[in-house]
Amino acid sequence: MNKFFHCLCAASAIAASLFISEPAAGAAKDSRAEMDTFIGNLMADMTIDEKIGQLNLCGAGDIDTGPVAQSNIASRLKRGEVGAVLNLMGADRIARLQKYAVENGPHHIPLIFGLDIIHGYRTIFPIPLGIAATWNLPAVEQSAAIAATEAGHDGLSWTFSPMVDICRDPRWGRQAECNGEDPWLSSEIAKAMVRGYQGDGSFDDDGRILACVKHFALYGASEAGRDYNTVDMSRLQMYNEYLPPYRAAVEAGVGSVMSSFNTVEGIPASGNRWLLTDLLRGEWGFGGFTVSDAGSIHEMRAHGMGDMYDVAVLALKAGLNMDLGSEAYTTQLRRALDEGRVSEADIDLACRRILEAKWKLGLFKDPYKFCDAKKAEKLIYSPEHRRTAREIATQSMVLLKNEGNLLPLQKKGKIALIGPILNSREEILGPWSWCADSTLYTPIIDVFRKRIGDKAELLYARGAEYIDDDPRQIGSYLFERGHRIQFHPASEESYAEALKAANEADVVVAFLGEHSLASGESSSRTSLTLPENQRVLLRRLIATGKPVVLVNFSGRAVVLDEESRTVPAILQAWMPGSEAGDALFDVLFGEVNPSGKLPVTFPRNVGQLPLSYNALPTGRPASDDNFHKYTTVCYTDSPNSPLYPFGYGLSYTTFSYSPVRLSGDTMDADGSLMATVTVTNTGKREGIETVQLYLRDPVASISRPVKQLKGFQRINLKAGESRDVTFNITPEMLKFYNSSLEYVAEPGQFIVMTGPDSNSLSSATFTLRP
Repeated sequence: MNKFFHCLCAASAIAASLFISEPAAGAAKDSRAEMDTFIGNLMADMTIDEKIGQLNLCGAGDIDTGPVAQSNIASRLKRGEVGAVLNLMGADRIARLQKYAVENGPHHIPLIFGLDIIHGYRTIFPIPLGIAATWNLPAVEQSAAIAATEAGHDGLSWTFSPMVDICRDPRWGRQAECNGEDPWLSSEIAKAMVRGYQGDGSFDDDGRILACVKHFALYGASEAGRDYNTVDMSRLQMYNEYLPPYRAAVEAGVGSVMSSFNTVEGIPASGNRWLLTDLLRGEWGFGGFTVSDAGSIHEMRAHGMGDMYDVAVLALKAGLNMDLGSEAYTTQLRRALDEGRVSEADIDLACRRILEAKWKLGLFKDPYKFCDAKKAEKLIYSPEHRRTAREIATQSMVLLKNEGNLLPLQKKGKIALIGPILNSREEILGPWSWCADSTLYTPIIDVFRKRIGDKAELLYARGAEYIDDDPRQIGSYLFERGHRIQFHPASEESYAEALKAANEADVVVAFLGEHSLASGESSSRTSLTLPENQRVLLRRLIATGKPVVLVNFSGRAVVLDEESRTVPAILQAWMPGSEAGDALFDVLFGEVNPSGKLPVTFPRNVGQLPLSYNALPTGRPASDDNFHKYTTVCYTDSPNSPLYPFGYGLSYTTFSYSPVRLSGDTMDADGSLMATVTVTNTGKREGIETVQLYLRDPVASISRPVKQLKGFQRINLKAGESRDVTFNITPEMLKFYNSSLEYVAEPGQFIVMTGPDSNSLSSATFTLRP
């Protein structure tokens, strides 16, 4: 124990860490020197096997998130074979395991405890795609900070978030976890999430944890929307469209990066040296550590990279520092060292990066700093956190249609509430809510009954199911949070019950959509419509002649083509989280005016996929959305245009936009100009509007997108109020990677566009001078 206490005493003298925001130059230098000395001395006493052990992240058993090898962790800690632990929850339990590690392990090195805290710990926020729909960066940051505060007092010091993969094909179930299709919006959200989790990066603040950006890289472009599938694209597309959010997270100071399952230029990401070393560290200057996704090292065997020995060598040499779940490093690296396939310097470099993370987190000073059960009990799911989650959930909801101002609902008469999610505590949460405690949450129907009181009569019927009576659909619904999903096929009796309620009511609200497990990892879909039994129910509800509101729950962009033609009002609710009931009541009854905007394009059908607003122009464009032979509008059975465009979202009030005005018609290479648009609330109630700025470079050395989001502002306007919204356009906003991968702004004409979404825009032009 003497060496351990010596290490602790040395560490406790450190007053600052590497990531303190804007430190004095001398303080940063001293901090780096102190850390290097401490870790250098520690590593000098460690054996090769102990160093390899630091590279091993293994499961501890609370939660199953994939093929993680199980083992007797106590004996492994004694042998120094574990550097970090996955999926253990609770401050007391984690403290006990940490105590065992520091008291029994060689050199008494503390563990990092990690977990997939994706959109909340116990206070569950909307799924990340829903949070992105707020277009509210302070709210995004706050959601991550609350998750960090709850988890960071309950023993956890590391989250595998944010996920910033660009996804333009919603057949991929993990669109639920991403920030949408746009690289600029996703980049801004990535930075906000890192700030929320890590604070200023010093980890001196109470309740800040290490973030991990994932999945590096390109995972959201998986072919055919199939999880774990191949990705193949040019570097030009990588640099301009898919890599920016990862780089933004790195520039924000993210402490760790997780490799992806897919190939990059034919080489699996977990063994791709260009990706993990040349690009990530060489070009971007990343200084943290890298970790594999679950089992992705041993899965390289299926990619044809060799046996377990070969792929372990490949991953380490590529720059992958920590192995999650494969046990490839612990079983293969000693042999590889003896046979000269890897060097001791290779192992030392990976080990040092893990130890540096532990130093920066403050674990050498206090191995138990994240374990405060009393404070965790006070903070977790606190009234303040619940209020914030409720507010963010209301802001995430997107009003897609509101014919005849059917919404907001009036608190009077008889209201029929119909749908399978209404009486659920779990399905409101969405995928990747591993940490949730469903006993804490109130079903939507119970919230509505309490809040409506005696002002109106609520009629309730389940009416339909999440999936149809088709065995092929059941595979994605096998397990969640330790129990099997109960499958109840829809029946004529269930339809009849719903229709009885509808016929008695003045208005019908149908709460339909995906089951929470229909989105997320390993939940790809070839059909994005509502389950057929729900569509049958909805058609019958409409046939009653009663006004119908559809509240759609999904973890991705879905196909609502029929519904958009037949249902008067549609609210996209995503999967709202633990405060779903109150948030939905707030929006549906007008206590909160919806302000969400789509972060993804909603297609008319899956045949349009992949689909995004920022596509490249074609050589045969069409002037409208009708079919024209030999033009890009080449579908004979569907328009090219989306059902709902990126950035779209209605309000209970209306807004008008003036034409965009520029402060000049030229910009110098080191100058700027202002774009201004006047926005007026033309309705009868106060509302929030997200004013969007898009740019286009119509003539360049390579083909450029028809438009690109480059800015937005959320403004609150009272009824009748007007406001000038101004954007500062700089040459940096005009830059792109050319065919030589040079980051340049090329002189010439540019088009500036402003409006409420990517489709409804006014434009003006200016010229960038050399």
